[in-house]
Amino acid sequence: MPQISVNDLRNGITLELDNGLFQVVEFQHVKPGKGGAFVRTKIRNVRNGAVIDKTFNAGIKVEQAIVDRQDMQFLYKDGGEYVFMNTSTYDQMHVPQAALGDAADYLTEQMIAQIAIYQGEIIGNLYRYCPFIHSAVMYRKEPILRMGGYSRYAHNFEDYLLWVQLLKTGKCCNLPEPLIKVRINPSSVTIDEKWRGRRFRQLKLTILQRGVITREEGDELWSIIQRQDNRKIKEGAYHALCGKKLLANNYMPARARWHVAKAIHANPFRLDNYLLLSVSFLPRGWIKWLHRISPGKI
Repeated sequence: MPQISVNDLRNGITLELDNGLFQVVEFQHVKPGKGGAFVRTKIRNVRNGAVIDKTFNAGIKVEQAIVDRQDMQFLYKDGGEYVFMNTSTYDQMHVPQAALGDAADYLTEQMIAQIAIYQGEIIGNLYRYCPFIHSAVMYRKEPILRMGGYSRYAHNFEDYLLWVQLLKTGKCCNLPEPLIKVRINPSSVTIDEKWRGRRFRQLKLTILQRGVITREEGDELWSIIQRQDNRKIKEGAYHALCGKKLLANNYMPARARWHVAKAIHANPFRLDNYLLLSVSFLPRGWIKWLHRISPGKI
């Protein structure tokens, strides 16, 4: 196992320590007036989510755990196991329910999750796309106050970050019965992340994996959003989303094409909208197959 100096610690690095596997959440190099330098850290137990403070003497070596993170698509449940497919290699993996924990309650077929694997053990999973909409979540007041509420820095996914934090504090339940109907419009829909750009998506995924966001990361997210939050982009993203839903979930191709045409009018240089328009003319079975192998695009 490779070693790393604590002087080189970075947020997100995973360490194998005597008392478990931990991910660095925060770190600070301290050089006091008297005595030796040290590194003050907050580290999160990747198996149970507990965050602890730990101080290392500067310069010492610690074991770095190499964690393999793979995008996996949930296919179906087979008895007490959940069958996932690697979206790059198409290899399938059978995962026991105990390894998924409470997250198993929120899996739906074809959903994409990121699975973290260490030495053959699944140590964590994270939805690539938020499985909830804000108005569909109910919770008690006390846990929210303990978590500190919404982060002021997690622009456009403050709810998702809060759900990730809450899932580590106690039992959550996914109710199968519909309790509420929601009507969406261009002003109520978060912009499709593909419209945000790669850097935004990379930042968001890193933050959700850690469960903590820094002010500097929040400032960078906000600068990206400021450049993009205008009426044309929001309307284009909204109509593109409606087009996808009307093809993959409801199969109303004529209505889908109307929305996609609106998205193209809002931004005529996005090639993915033209691809979506072409897909709308395919038979329903083909569209379902495309959605199954690439749910983020169709």
